[in-house]
Amino acid sequence: MLSRKGIIPEEYVLTTRLAEDISDHRYQAKQRRARFVAKNGTCNVAHKNIREQGRFLMDVFTTVVDLKWHYTLFIFTMSFLCTWLLFAMIWWLLAFAHGDLDNQEEGFVPCVTSIHSFTSAFLFSIEVQVTIGFGGRMITEECPVAILVLIVQNIVGLVINAIMMGCIFMKTAQAHRRAETLIFSKHAVVALRNGNLCFMFRVGDLRKSMIISATIRMQVVRKTSSAEGEVVPLNQIDIQTENPVGTNGIFLVSPLIICHNIDKSSPLYDLSPTCLSHHEDLEVIVILEGVVETTGITTQARTSYLADEILWGQRFVPIVAEEDGRYSVDYSKFGNTVRVPTPNCTARQLDENAGTLGNISFSPRHTVRRRNVSVKLKPKFTLFEDAS
Repeated sequence: MLSRKGIIPEEYVLTTRLAEDISDHRYQAKQRRARFVAKNGTCNVAHKNIREQGRFLMDVFTTVVDLKWHYTLFIFTMSFLCTWLLFAMIWWLLAFAHGDLDNQEEGFVPCVTSIHSFTSAFLFSIEVQVTIGFGGRMITEECPVAILVLIVQNIVGLVINAIMMGCIFMKTAQAHRRAETLIFSKHAVVALRNGNLCFMFRVGDLRKSMIISATIRMQVVRKTSSAEGEVVPLNQIDIQTENPVGTNGIFLVSPLIICHNIDKSSPLYDLSPTCLSHHEDLEVIVILEGVVETTGITTQARTSYLADEILWGQRFVPIVAEEDGRYSVDYSKFGNTVRVPTPNCTARQLDENAGTLGNISFSPRHTVRRRNVSVKLKPKFTLFEDAS
């Protein structure tokens, strides 16, 4: 009312601002970057508009193995049921053509004994293919065509058994089942190690059976553009892990902290604490590959870390302790971290100003805690005085 009379300027009236649609993109927070690889290792990629669908039928075995369980069981059941019905129809037609259904004359020799209807032909088809042999129905020498059908049905049954049993076995023994017991830390950390900024995460194996020839690969996935203006939405850049032997192989008996030294060749060379926000276009993918000791099948475990899942200035707490002559692992502290003094600058700035590390105190080097459970410590005080 006052704005209509000109007493208060229009831009100072709040009613027009409150009446605006809050769903407008100007008032929405920037959404979190979509993952390329989920935390459980699944790839967040949807394949659309595939025109050549027939390529999947050229590899039927892999297609059946990749299907969900209820589809696989449906195909398993229908493959046997359809062949039983198909050959039941063939046996019934042979009996009908030879006159076995209605002929009751003495001395008449049918192609297959005791087939009087389609139901009895269906039962005989099941007996032939699964080699049950109840003894009530049997083939005779009267019809050579029936002998040929018997041979064909046996061969078809063996092929179906081999294919379907192979699919069920491969589906139950898939490599990603073993990857369920390979765990990664929920967060990655960036801290100083030996005077250099390092990107670190923890990996562990819950099973006693080892992963042979285990290797770790890391990639940075981000949107980049070339000098010619070409935009690459998912540019994958390999980054090396710190290993004295020059390879990415690890001995995964106990949980390990995988370290990447952020140097000039690293794509994280310009990473700073201000870049670790939820809308930053950065994702670090970790891939663990190895051979399962018990089955000999190659398995792969994957995870990823977005920018807001990277903790700056923290490191993982020790979880390996020596007890009674052996090492024990406390998995309850697998992802726990502790703050450590870390410069709030990029690795590039740290290399340019290397002299600023003189006043930074470093944490202890040892990462293995020794505990002697057999020694009992005497308490500093007691609630009751000693009687002696």
